Amino acid sequence: MTPFQTLTGIAAPLMEENVDTDIIFPARFLLITARYGLGQYVFHDRRAADPHFVLSRAPFDTARILIADANFGSGSSREQAVWALAEIGIGCVIAPSFGEIFQANCYRNGVLPIVLTQAAVADLAVLAGAGRWFTVDLGTQRIVVDDAETRFTVPAEQKLAMLNGWDDTATILNTRMADVDAFEDRQRVAQPWLWEHA
Repeated sequence: MTPFQTLTGIAAPLMEENVDTDIIFPARFLLITARYGLGQYVFHDRRAADPHFVLSRAPFDTARILIADANFGSGSSREQAVWALAEIGIGCVIAPSFGEIFQANCYRNGVLPIVLTQAAVADLAVLAGAGRWFTVDLGTQRIVVDDAETRFTVPAEQKLAMLNGWDDTATILNTRMADVDAFEDRQRVAQPWLWEHA
C-alpha cells in the first residue's frame, strides 16, 4: 500500500444517501478476477444512464476526493468497489457515515474515509461544486480549502498504518512484535516439539 500523507486535488460532490457498493461497482462485474482494470466499471450504470454524471464531466472526471452523503458504501462487502475508486484516482472519500465493511476496506487499500457531520459535509460539497482545490492532510487531520480548514479524526491504528503504507500484516509486525516474540518464547517452553525443526 502506498503511504498516505497529503492529498491535493479537485473534489467531486455526490450528495446522495445510501449509495451502496452495487451502485459503485455493479455485481455483474464481480466475475472479473483481475484486480486491475476495474476503474472502467466504477459507477458503470450511473455513467451509462447519465452522460452528465459528476465523475464523467470536467473538472470532476479528474477528482482525487469524493464528497458523499450518508451511508456511502453500504450493502455487500465487495472490496472491488474500493479498488475501482482507487484506480480512477480517488484517494479520499468524505461522508457523514459509511458502510462498516466498505470503510474497513478503504483503510486496507489506502483510500482515506473521513467521517464529518452532515453540515460539514454539505459545506464541503458546495466548495467542491465550485471547483475549489482541497488538501487533505492525514498527519494533522485537516482538510484545507482556500484559507478554511476542517478538522477530522481517524483511529490511531488506521492512521499509523496509512501514514506508513502498512497492510494488516505489516501493522502487526511494526506495532506488535514484542507480543509476538513473547508468545513464541512461551510456546517454546510449553510446546517445544513445535520448534524442533524451526
